[in-house]
Order: sequence, then C-alpha cells, then structure tokens
Amino acid sequence: MLIGNVGREPEVRDLSDNTRVARFSLATTEKFRSKKTGELVEQTEWHNIVCWQSLANLAADYIKKGSKLYIEGRIKSDTWMDKTTQEKRESIEILATSIILLDKAGNRQPRETPTPEAIINETIADKSDIDDLPF
Repeated sequence: MLIGNVGREPEVRDLSDNTRVARFSLATTEKFRSKKTGELVEQTEWHNIVCWQSLANLAADYIKKGSKLYIEGRIKSDTWMDKTTQEKRESIEILATSIILLDKAGNRQPRETPTPEAIINETIADKSDIDDLPF
C-alpha cells in the first residue's frame, strides 16, 4: 500500500494483443525527527508503478503529474545483463491492483471527453466476468 504523488505523466501504450499498459513514477514522503539533531527530516522514495487494462485506462484518463494517489499492488523485481556494458541490472516495480484518486473532485476531470461508443465498449468490457459471480 502506497500513498503519494505522481512524479511524471503516465506513459500509456497499447500492445499488439489489444492489452493496455501504463507506467508512471510515484513519490512517497516520510517525515520524522532526527534522533541526533532533533530536526525534522523529510525522506522521499520513488516507486515505478505499472498498471494493466482498466487501471491503465484510469491512468490515461485521470492521472497526471502531481496527482495524489492511494495504490495497492505487489512488488515485482527483475534482473538482467546489460548487452552493451555486460553489467548486471535490476529493476523493481509495483504492479498496481487497485488505485484510488485522492485529489479533490474538481481535479479529476478526464483529459478528454469519451465518446458514447467508448463508454458503451468500456461498460461491456467491464462486465465480461459477470458469469464468474459466486451466487
């Protein structure tokens, strides 16, 4: 669980299999008093956030640089060998499973007004798993 501010505009891509993915950075800040000096210390961590499908649509439509978000997700780490420098590289990402916009309602205007066809298609896509209900 993370609460923070978006550091850059989401990068949204549509993959060849019609899967949508969005990536952006999130800054979380912790404030505490230093035991040695007694001064207030502010420490910021940056997280790479990855969203798929409907969360990627949310990111594309509503999330922008500076947006305040609550994100739930899981950590995914990866290591690989850089082909040019032959050095071992590592990346750590948060795969978002839930996002709540914490900005004031007036700041949540969509970037562009969706067409009626887009709204219908999104609604149909969101109800595709309705047969999986347990009752």
